[in-house]
Amino acid sequence: MRILIIEDEIIIARFIEQQLKANFNCEVTIALNHREVKRAIPSFIPHLILCDINLHEENDGINLIQELQKEYAFGVIYITSYQSKSIIERALTTRPLNYIIKPVDESNIFAGIKLVESAISSHTTFGMRKLMKPTFNHIESKIIYLILQKKNTKEIATLLFLSPYTIKNYRHRICRKLSLKDENNALLKWALQNEDLID
Repeated sequence: MRILIIEDEIIIARFIEQQLKANFNCEVTIALNHREVKRAIPSFIPHLILCDINLHEENDGINLIQELQKEYAFGVIYITSYQSKSIIERALTTRPLNYIIKPVDESNIFAGIKLVESAISSHTTFGMRKLMKPTFNHIESKIIYLILQKKNTKEIATLLFLSPYTIKNYRHRICRKLSLKDENNALLKWALQNEDLID
């Protein structure tokens, strides 16, 4: 798991990094400001971002996360001293996995990440650039829609009046378009997580 810490106080950032490396199997990178985030993220592409909200810059951590979410898929946990209802509601628009209140210690960092670790590892698109809306032909679109309805290859073949072998070929082609491993449920997971991209 690749974790990016966005925190403008280096002592806090190093403490969080130390706790992560001691308790989780992960690679960690620290960014102290927007400029460092923009420099680090294209090559690091994190599965999880731990982000302070107050970065002492014009744009805060919530705005930065909103900007990054346009191009990258990742989970986010805010680590902040902000506890006001309005800030929390703004943070919720980015669908964070957790919200940890400062001051941080070993136990709340461990619990905050351990509670969402399985959600991060099961999310097939975390740690990837977001795909632009993929282009599918008519039959591919129908197949993806039926996969989303939890239909298996045989059922899809019957509904589309095609052979199961043909459907398997289409599924393989769709997986290649999406850079997915051609394995059981990979396409279903993708469809469930990207329902908004499916016509």
